[in-house]
Amino acid sequence: MRPPVLSAPPCRSRDRQLLRTGYACGSAPWSWCQSWMWSAQVCCDTLGERAHAGNIWEVRAAASAHMTLSISSLLLFLVLGSQKAVSQSSAPLECNDWGESSDGAVQILDGQSGFLSCPLFSHPSVYNYSSSQNTGHNLFWFRVQEGDIEQPITYSTRLSKDRDRLWLQPANASDTGQYICMLRKNTSCCKIAMRLTVLRAEDVPRENRCAPAVAMTPTPEEIPFQQGKLLVCPGALEASKMADSPPTVTWTFLGRNSKDCRQFPLTSPERQLKGPSLQVHIMNKFFQGLYFCSVQYQRKGRTLNFTRAINVSAVTSPNLPKFPKILQPTKDYVFSLKQDEEARLICNALFPHLNSPWEIWWTIDGKTVEQLKDPRFSKTASKVKEDHGDRTEQSVLLIQDFQAEDLRREFNCSVKNNIGNETIRAQLKLEASLPSLELGCGLGVILFLMLLLFIIYHVFWLELLLIYRSWFGTDERHTDDKEFDVYISYARNSEEEQFVLSTLRSVLENELGYSVCIFDRDSLPGGTITDETLSFVARSRRLLVVISPGYASRGSQALLELKAGISGMALGGHLRVILVQYRPVKRQAWVRELRRARVALALVRWQGDKSKELTSRFWKRLRVELPLQRQSGGKDVGLMRLSSQNSTSSQTGLISQTSKSPLDVYNYAA
Repeated sequence: MRPPVLSAPPCRSRDRQLLRTGYACGSAPWSWCQSWMWSAQVCCDTLGERAHAGNIWEVRAAASAHMTLSISSLLLFLVLGSQKAVSQSSAPLECNDWGESSDGAVQILDGQSGFLSCPLFSHPSVYNYSSSQNTGHNLFWFRVQEGDIEQPITYSTRLSKDRDRLWLQPANASDTGQYICMLRKNTSCCKIAMRLTVLRAEDVPRENRCAPAVAMTPTPEEIPFQQGKLLVCPGALEASKMADSPPTVTWTFLGRNSKDCRQFPLTSPERQLKGPSLQVHIMNKFFQGLYFCSVQYQRKGRTLNFTRAINVSAVTSPNLPKFPKILQPTKDYVFSLKQDEEARLICNALFPHLNSPWEIWWTIDGKTVEQLKDPRFSKTASKVKEDHGDRTEQSVLLIQDFQAEDLRREFNCSVKNNIGNETIRAQLKLEASLPSLELGCGLGVILFLMLLLFIIYHVFWLELLLIYRSWFGTDERHTDDKEFDVYISYARNSEEEQFVLSTLRSVLENELGYSVCIFDRDSLPGGTITDETLSFVARSRRLLVVISPGYASRGSQALLELKAGISGMALGGHLRVILVQYRPVKRQAWVRELRRARVALALVRWQGDKSKELTSRFWKRLRVELPLQRQSGGKDVGLMRLSSQNSTSSQTGLISQTSKSPLDVYNYAA
């Protein structure tokens, strides 16, 4: 596309003033004066001052060529020149200003040779150097100084022009700045700016310490697998034209997965030096990487050098099929979409390596997204991966608020390159919507109930266990021939004895209805203590041991009861031992038998006033460990209480008859 035609920029005040005052070049070089006069003439064209500028131009030209002319001849020449300039002012000069090049700054290493290539010729269809020369255009180089002053380049041994390039041999730090290349003739001009940055070697990032410093971006080069190619160092051919003798080129290789640099020539025959170039005979993946070429040459008695890099990549063979292929969706693939939500139709395609433009796009009813102009439809494109030149591209079609009517539309994904094309129609279906609200509420209620049950169980687990036992538990009185529910073992002549007789026994017998056996109360006088103790323990379903600091001392009655209970629990399994801790007792103070059996024994702690109420945790915990007590009727309760009372009365002589009928027993208990 042809760039827009712009008028000449406004005149700088300095240019206008110099023209009006008849500025003389003086001792300045004529080439500079000529360039400045031309730029000033173009600048002032828009202000109607070209006549005066042309006048001065002719005056200066005549003065330099004919210093001996007379004053009258000079005046006549001025009049003629003025008329000529006025006639030319009717055709304003057109100058196309392309601004600054978008290619970025050109970088050259300090002390190395480099060049600036005029970006005007980067598009040969717009500007061609040879064609422009044939049409009378000349290429000029300027450097922008402070204050936006365009200073013409003075060519020298270090700064020289070669066709469309400005060579710096060598470059130094002071060369950093903005440069302008201008293509012009008498009636038109065009210009473009570029920026040059001269770097120090230590400021240039390197791929590896062994790699030489390179300021310019590596030149990409592709070589097909199992094929060869000749690598020519960039800039070496131009340097050879300006050198006094053939330059020398040194090649260094740094592989992509290697940490060491290798300098040519190498021992392998696959890559060999061929003059200043490098010949790759058979390409494989291990030859991929950076190839550095260092050029050294002589020019007008000076030794110059520069280093360039070539980034070599292996690509698939050109003999393989190059048709584009749609990977997703396949012909059998079905997109499952939700109504009233955003739909994403993904199309992945493979483009084999080919020096050809490629394209991937979606169509809706035969129209692209741009042609459809529906805000509900949009697209995104991205590269998924690239493997040896084969590209996998992705195009995503986004549909906002997908509706059931969209199922009747035709969605096609298409791909093409210079070899061929392919199109696949996407198959759509509505996804069955789950009752998310109802499901979420149901799960929430279930979780809440589970949490509530967990809290209830954690707080009221004893009550729940008692209720469960009352409904599903087994009454041990119907399954064994034991006489007592509980046998209480305690230390005599201690504080625990008062607790056992006044509290523990009273509640168990009178409130809970258990038959309780206390040796000092229920044993008959004159009997053997050992035999009586073993007999009472064997006839009891539970052995309740009240732990105290003086409990189970050697040779005591309590120790005998404990051993009998533990032995009966271990052998028969019908007797269970329950520990009641009335006061805190250190574990070290327990007897050996009690410490050994503690792991298998239940421990219930008395907590003073908090445990006095029958609804306290102590009594609930104790009821869980005691035998199930079903109180289905008053007769059962009366009989259980009477059994314990008979045992007590037999020692005190309250029972006068040893044989009674069941009815009399019930009436007595009532």
